[in-house]
Order: sequence, then structure tokens, then C-alpha cells
Amino acid sequence: MPVPPLLPALALLHPVAQLGSEFSVHASTAIGIAALAALYLWRARAGAPAAAPTPAQRLSFFAGLAVLFLALNGPVHDLSDVYLFSAHMVQHLALQLVVVPLVLLGVPGAMLRPALRVRWVRAAASRVARPAWCFALFNLVMAGWHLPPLYNFALAHHGVHIAQHLTFLVASTLMWWPILGSLPELPRLSYPAQILYCFLLTIPMSIVSVYITYADRVLYPAYAIAPRVLGISPLEDQRMGGLIMWVPGGIYFMLVMTVVFFRWTARGSADDVAGAQVPA
Repeated sequence: MPVPPLLPALALLHPVAQLGSEFSVHASTAIGIAALAALYLWRARAGAPAAAPTPAQRLSFFAGLAVLFLALNGPVHDLSDVYLFSAHMVQHLALQLVVVPLVLLGVPGAMLRPALRVRWVRAAASRVARPAWCFALFNLVMAGWHLPPLYNFALAHHGVHIAQHLTFLVASTLMWWPILGSLPELPRLSYPAQILYCFLLTIPMSIVSVYITYADRVLYPAYAIAPRVLGISPLEDQRMGGLIMWVPGGIYFMLVMTVVFFRWTARGSADDVAGAQVPA
């Protein structure tokens, strides 16, 4: 495949990491994660004792930060930024489907409620936390960043790449809110609606995955000039990345739907038992 003349110069903007030489740590990610941890601990101590996060919530939150650190540093970062599109897809799924739900599960609503006392924050949150907006914004961000012009631009400019990851995290937080939200003021969907919502989320992701998987050319040329690892061609790597988004991503949401279904049936059983105990 001929290499466009500007691509070698473009690749120099993103230095090639030497795999296995050392665990690379990027200051921006370390500082951001440390700031989130400090903010969480401060809010946990500043609130009322009854509103403090439980040990399980603390574990979930810091597990999310640990996955965030591992996804944005070390071999996952080096493989995804320089060598393999498929590794980049694993990184993106980790940010969207692992980091964000773990963090949300770790934050009790009482820690977020003070922010809603600010009028403009409450007005904005009330609008964007609606399921339709959450669905639309997440899929717009997810699909938009995988369009070749935007994706290649992010690979060539580190600041844009950071913005890409930040928008993934923000959009994913909105996407998960109708399922995992912890504030009654911004309520979750009902259990049946959560199941439908999760099913609908698989459709745009499948469309993007099919577009990537069945492309007959390399959509992201920076990977075409990267040193080859694992013995796969750039086009095979791209197809593998599309399949990673398509199959594990779809299975993941099927598992979420299963969990929601069993929570729904368990709640119905509990309501039946409570109703049977009420005297006539």
C-alpha cells in the first residue's frame, strides 16, 4: 500500500515507544487521576458521616481509577497510540465500559448533590441527563471520533488525543447515568426502559463496527507505517479492532441487560412479598 508523503512527518509528532523497555507514565494522566482521587477523598470527609461512601463504593471508585491509569499508560497506551488500532479499540472500550461504570458505582449521590445547588449546573444537568440526550451525545461522540479525518487528526496531535479521551469519559458518564445514576433529582430509567436503552445502544456501535470491519482499505494510515507487531497486517489489525468493538461490546451490553432483568424480577418478588404481608 503506498504511503502518503505527509504521513512519516505526521508520525514524528507522536514518538514511537519502545515496547517492553519500561512502563511509560504520562504526567497529564497521573496528575488528572491524582486530582480525582484527592477530590473524592475530600468530599468523602467533608460530607455528613451517613452520606460517606461505603467500603464497597470506595473500592469501586479506586478500581475505576486504577483501570484508567493502566489504560492510559504503559503497554496499553504504547500499543494503542503507535502500533495497533485493535489495541486502541481495547483502550476505548476500557474507558467507556469499565472505568466509567466503576467510578459511578463508587460515588454516592450525596457527594454530587452540592453541585446541583448551583443554578446553572442544575439546569444543565436536568437537560443533558435525560435518556434521549445521554443516548444521542454518547453515540455522536463515539461515532464522530472514529471517522477517519477526526481519528487521524487525534493520532497526529497529542492535545487533540487528550481531548478525545476526555470527551469519551464525559459522554460515557452521560450514557451510563440512566442506568447507574445516584441522584433522585436526575432519576434512572425504570428497569424495563433500561433493558430497551441498553439494546438500542448496541445498534450505533454495531454500525460503526461494521463500517470499520468491512472496509477494504486502511482507514487510519498512521497504523500502516507503524512497526508491525504480532505478525498482522494493518488491514487485519483494523478488522480485528472492528470486531473487538462489535462482538465484546455487544456481549457486554447483553450482560448488562441480563443483570438489569434479574434486578427487575428480584424487585418484583420483593414487592409481592411485602404486599402479602400487609393485613387486609
